[in-house]
Amino acid sequence: MYKEFFNLKEKPFSLNPDPDFLFLSKNHIRAQTMLEYGFHSQAGFTVITGDIGAGKTTLVNYLLAQEGDDVVIGVINNTHASFGNLMSWILDAFDLEEPSPESAKKLRKFTEFIMDQYAEGKRVLLVIDEAQNLSEETLEELRLISNINIASDVFLQLILIGQPELIEKLNDPRLTQFAQRIGVDFHLRPMDYVDTGKYIFHRLKVAGSTKSIFTSDAIAAIFCFSEGVPRRINTLCDMALVYAFADERKSINAQLIIDVIKDRNLSAVIRPTALQSKEVQDVAHWLQEVKGVNISGMLPQIEIPTQNA
Repeated sequence: MYKEFFNLKEKPFSLNPDPDFLFLSKNHIRAQTMLEYGFHSQAGFTVITGDIGAGKTTLVNYLLAQEGDDVVIGVINNTHASFGNLMSWILDAFDLEEPSPESAKKLRKFTEFIMDQYAEGKRVLLVIDEAQNLSEETLEELRLISNINIASDVFLQLILIGQPELIEKLNDPRLTQFAQRIGVDFHLRPMDYVDTGKYIFHRLKVAGSTKSIFTSDAIAAIFCFSEGVPRRINTLCDMALVYAFADERKSINAQLIIDVIKDRNLSAVIRPTALQSKEVQDVAHWLQEVKGVNISGMLPQIEIPTQNA
């Protein structure tokens, strides 16, 4: 809709986890390093957690895209219990037919598959997204499946991706044995103000833009409302581009961002979750005192100090 108006090859702020648009903030670089370390050091379990929309899946997809034919990859995207059981998910992830409804035979089928791949010099990697939905029983079943890894031989590697609730589950004393199997873990935090600006410019550049469509005060407002969470940034930037196109404006400022928030009633979706964030207060104060843009009334529970405070 707005691509031609802004001379873009594609939408820069799609919500799909596209590795081509991957931007490595300071925290994302650390997460990527931990992922690569876990994989190449042959850790049995690697766990990556982060808030909704933090970019976890995009990071993992980027890692998977770099691997060669010596790695056989299976991905489980839906972990809700109503969609089946663990062994059925695993067999489907590797395009293996279920030998029978019996779990023992399914496990034997998968074990034979792993050993066949190992004999051919290949590694098997199982990625489980939305792992916070896994029950305690399912996590314990995963641990038992990983028993195929003996001594120094790692036949099966697992990457678990989940929201912060996964951390709480793995700290449950009943899952102590599982937690002891985790070789690498990392919690992906939101981006700071500087990386938020770099992220926006990066995605615009990848999409074909040669200009800075968003002004500095617009980026400050976007950071305050999104608090550095990539998915929230994408939602707000995409809507801002639509609004700018409708108004035939080639540049987006903070007032337009505020208009988007007000008119589209997005504040309940993309308002900050970590309301104690000092950086948000500092940026909001800069907007108010330097740019004359007051967003304090739209950021619940955040008191923006005045110059005389």
